[in-house]
Amino acid sequence: MIKIENGRLIDPANHIDTITDLYIDSGKVVAIGNLPEAATITQTINATDQIVCPGIIDLSVHLREPGFTQKATIASETAAAAAAGITTLVCPPTTQPVIDSTAVAELIQDRANAAAKARVLPVGALTLALKGDQLAPMASLRQSGCIAFSNSRQTIADSQALLRCLEYAATHDFLVIFNPQDNSLVANGVMHEGATSSDMGLVGIPESAETVEVARALLLIEQAGVRAHFGQISCQRSIGLINMARNNGLKVTADVAIHHLFFTDENTRGFNSMFHVQPPLRSQLDRAGLLNALVTDDIQAICSDHQPHEAAAKHAPFASTEAGMSTLETLLPLGLLLVEQGLININQLIEKFTCAPAEILGINAGSLEVGATADITIFDPQATWLVTEDSLVSAGKNSVYLGSELKGKVIHTLLAGELVYSTAQ
Repeated sequence: MIKIENGRLIDPANHIDTITDLYIDSGKVVAIGNLPEAATITQTINATDQIVCPGIIDLSVHLREPGFTQKATIASETAAAAAAGITTLVCPPTTQPVIDSTAVAELIQDRANAAAKARVLPVGALTLALKGDQLAPMASLRQSGCIAFSNSRQTIADSQALLRCLEYAATHDFLVIFNPQDNSLVANGVMHEGATSSDMGLVGIPESAETVEVARALLLIEQAGVRAHFGQISCQRSIGLINMARNNGLKVTADVAIHHLFFTDENTRGFNSMFHVQPPLRSQLDRAGLLNALVTDDIQAICSDHQPHEAAAKHAPFASTEAGMSTLETLLPLGLLLVEQGLININQLIEKFTCAPAEILGINAGSLEVGATADITIFDPQATWLVTEDSLVSAGKNSVYLGSELKGKVIHTLLAGELVYSTAQ
């Protein structure tokens, strides 16, 4: 039996915030506070001055395998997830080949199980090869472990085809994830359309590229009666549309990528390709709207939207580089910075990292009640660390925080009661 002693246990799902001991046996939480009778402690983890919480659940992590192993692998990124305190992660279908067959879905899970660092939940393609015409075999993909279905950022231009997908998903109560983007409006844009893009001479992506697709999706979601989630929302107006739909009874939720809470299009002025992301960093007004939605719970979860790249993908003129940031290992420190800034409290942050994403996905996770699977993150909120290429476990070193010191360090990560990461190792 493992004893985690004297830590500040924060479990928003069960309204727990107290300094206590936690006992784990056979991969489960067996007691909180008092030692179970006749129990033998085989390992003790001292969590004094540290926070003990459910393992973080990340709603968007691009693992790059299969197909893009020059950028990262399942082994490298699940190891990075463990170092980041992330025990469960959702993998979008944008692999090569796409997750539109049971073989690919099972391959990803087999390799994740072999690495044994984090639980990987693949998202199946909504349409074959994400091309937007033929439905993917959703029922068999679900049986093979796909947690939800999405067409990622590949627009399904034919609304009739999209409606057919949503109706089929609704029939089986499958969750559909939208990364709302009208690619005809994106065209060859590389950053937010506004004064900054004009000053820099770069082609912009208008806000309407997201909001038009959000509006269309919401109307079709209502018609189909499907459960839906909007991932990595970047515009204030999108949140308004989603919130209105939710208030009208639609079963819709939303998350935001951590970098959209800190950066705007102004950060791209130095042509730093690390700030080239999709969806693009938006205006100050949009950022303020996203932060406000976080406080009001109009955004239910925060994710990393981790997109690792090899060095060559970012070493080119801004418009010619590939979009995406390496964000797994900075997710928790940046979340703690939101707490330090007084925007949300520590319990709200942990809720948006744990039980809220679990509820969105409909999985039994994000809780540390007695009997729950012992997925646990233990971190020191005051410890600082320097972000360098060497300190990042991820194969993707494309972080805007290289050379910066961040506060908040994961000390131990347990996956089903097994220690998968420890600074003592």
